[in-house]
Amino acid sequence: MLKKLSENWALKLLALVFAGILWFFVTGEQKLERSYAVPLELKNMPPGMMVANEIPSMVDVRVSGPRTLLMNLELQDIGIAVNLKDLEPGLTTLKRLEERLNLPGPLKVTRLSPSYIDVKLERVVSKNVPVKPQVVGQPDAGYRVAELRIKPQQVMIEGAESEVAAVESVATENIDISDIRETKRDKVSLSYPGSYSNLQDRVAVEVEIVIEPLPQQN
Repeated sequence: MLKKLSENWALKLLALVFAGILWFFVTGEQKLERSYAVPLELKNMPPGMMVANEIPSMVDVRVSGPRTLLMNLELQDIGIAVNLKDLEPGLTTLKRLEERLNLPGPLKVTRLSPSYIDVKLERVVSKNVPVKPQVVGQPDAGYRVAELRIKPQQVMIEGAESEVAAVESVATENIDISDIRETKRDKVSLSYPGSYSNLQDRVAVEVEIVIEPLPQQN
């Protein structure tokens, strides 16, 4: 028995090696699908413009291809870059995002969500608007607000043209004067809920509310 097993051992060993190599290639070429959350990057923003709508930061991608390639594919190696160069103001629909995905040749995208994005570009503009104090409450009985002073009286906002155009004033946080009898001075934060615009260089103003006794009645 041992003699038969030892006969042609070199050929048997070689056959075993070939069988192992064949198994490796067969399993390595098996098709596989994997899902990835791929970052979406906007590049080459035209000067003086900005995006004025919600854009997804990630795209769900399902990729199919040889098992060996997919198993070695790392998330940091893939991404979707959208070139905004030369786009005009307005709404642009960018389709076929899968063509912007940097994948090795044998790998293919089987599903992509969203499959397109809408990009709304607007010009960046700025303007000065008045500050509107939000006073709540009333002074103590027998007193009144004689004067309300704000410094500065205007602030600058900057952002998407349509949003900036719609802003008429910027409100302060609530200033409570309930039951006070004397002048109140305070630094008050501004409340600005802009989505595609913001305050420039200032987030608070100085407020002085002058309180005086009511005039005596004759």
